[in-house]
Amino acid sequence: MFKTPSPKFVMALAIVTGLAMAHAHADSSLPVGPKVGDQDLSGFYRWSQALPESPGVVLRREAMLAQPEIASAGVAERILYTSTDLRWHAGIVPVSGTVYLPKGEPPAGGWPLVAWAHGTLGVSDSCAPSWTGHKPRDATYIQRWLENGFAVVATDYQGLGGAGPHPYLIWEAEGRSVLDSVRAALAAYRDKLASKVFVTGQSQGSGAAMGATVIAESYAPDVPLIATVATGLVSTFPDGPYKPPQTTAIASPIYTSLMLLGGSLPDGAPSADDLVSDKGKPVLKAARESCTPDMREIARKDGITAENVYVEPIADVMARLTPITDMKAVRLKVPMLLGTGLADSTLVPTRQYAEVAALCAAGNDVVWKTYPGATHNGGLNAAFPDALAFFRGMLAGQKPRGNCAGLAEPGAPGEPAKGIAFND
Repeated sequence: MFKTPSPKFVMALAIVTGLAMAHAHADSSLPVGPKVGDQDLSGFYRWSQALPESPGVVLRREAMLAQPEIASAGVAERILYTSTDLRWHAGIVPVSGTVYLPKGEPPAGGWPLVAWAHGTLGVSDSCAPSWTGHKPRDATYIQRWLENGFAVVATDYQGLGGAGPHPYLIWEAEGRSVLDSVRAALAAYRDKLASKVFVTGQSQGSGAAMGATVIAESYAPDVPLIATVATGLVSTFPDGPYKPPQTTAIASPIYTSLMLLGGSLPDGAPSADDLVSDKGKPVLKAARESCTPDMREIARKDGITAENVYVEPIADVMARLTPITDMKAVRLKVPMLLGTGLADSTLVPTRQYAEVAALCAAGNDVVWKTYPGATHNGGLNAAFPDALAFFRGMLAGQKPRGNCAGLAEPGAPGEPAKGIAFND
């Protein structure tokens, strides 16, 4: 006998159906739904019409809510634009992000454009900075570019806000999101922006920034990229000349769970649900529905650790994953400023030094700056004065003087210093 469905069932069905319809434009190879972090944020993020065939096309834009740290923005807009899916081969997909233009009239030729690539926030749609606002550390960084005469475009990355999973730490996928955000911004604000583009990223975003730099010539030769800054370096170079004495594995219940959901498991491998223990399931649920602060709080409250989060040792789980941070060092066409906080215990200085050594060995123009007492978080804004001088020098036609010849191996992470912003 038929029973009237409960209101909760009807609501759940409506959400799932709505998500499925909202993503119907994407190729069927793109996983969608709550299990990959899809959430029904607002109609802005859902594109049901036919998509343009080209990446970097603005689909829509709307005003962002004011954010107190970003006081120098004359224009603050949320954008939805097209990019190309790498991980699931789904073709053109919508990606969200933000654009900020300084107050006042642009200089002759327009404002130079900084493409910002953010660090780890999570993999669910609600972690998208265009939805939640940029966290204070990042908003402060964006503000500093604006007040110094640079416009900023900040991708959310594929799958944060937009359709399907977020390819977490998959540098070539994230690099596409960065480059296509630049294409979109240059087209949408062509009367206000100069054809002068810089990329900068922190932590996860350092890999996205490096990824964008590596693939720019082949994927987006139309992007006028001038230089790159990366801090809190995450990329690994197994063929590089230096092997760190400390492990480079990021073996934590938080980051590993994000990788499980973010495309690191090869096709045909056991699913994230298969690998997570009953004890660890609340962390996986939090990854799908919220962001890293909630994941950490749940892990702390429930006593979820690297030893009990999975059905097998975490080292075995990580061995199943594609080595997504691995890169091959190649000669790049733009100079790079790389920054490392010497009190970084998240991505230890020797791991970051290995990236610098590999890029130097490949013949790149590299400036490596280190910041005593700066942690993983503190290193971003500690490096800003050097990043600003680096970009300004490039605008003035001054070739930076690399310091590869004078590199020195760092020690273990030092103690955090007082007086450095966001140095937690």
